[in-house]
Amino acid sequence: MTVGGPHVLVAVASRHGATREIGDSIARWLPETAAGRQLGLSAVSQAIEHASDPSSFDAVLVGSAVYAGRWLEPAREYVAAHAAALRERKVWLFSSGPIGEPPYPPDEPHDVRPLGDLVGARGHAVFPGRLDPTVLSFGERAMVTAMRAPLGDFRDWEAVRAWTEEVAAALA
Repeated sequence: MTVGGPHVLVAVASRHGATREIGDSIARWLPETAAGRQLGLSAVSQAIEHASDPSSFDAVLVGSAVYAGRWLEPAREYVAAHAAALRERKVWLFSSGPIGEPPYPPDEPHDVRPLGDLVGARGHAVFPGRLDPTVLSFGERAMVTAMRAPLGDFRDWEAVRAWTEEVAAALA
């Protein structure tokens, strides 16, 4: 735990950068919220593969891109490896992945509930993602074409900001 206001880790697993951008925005916006300013909150966003031990943070937000209805393996591994420390902190989870209008698939990733239960997460948010064919591998492009998946950036920045405000208020 830190001296001063709460120190928040935003640990993010992202395959092509869209989810990482969401995590970076959350970490930037948390201290700017009314509750964040009142608390003197600080936040840092880190790629989950290099994320710090959560023991030195007051709260942790873990986010992952979602592929085929699941979180990325590094995110699942981070939560499992640090479960004991995460259970002693305020934890929220977020997912990025549904695409299109309305976002599809509409349901939450099937591995999030067990992970949330494991660490006592206070909540989980699902945000629409981005599907940019210029960053996909050959195999990913073939799958997207076969599925006729909608291309574009479907991220809802107002929803991300609103959730960030909710998390900051819950920390107060």
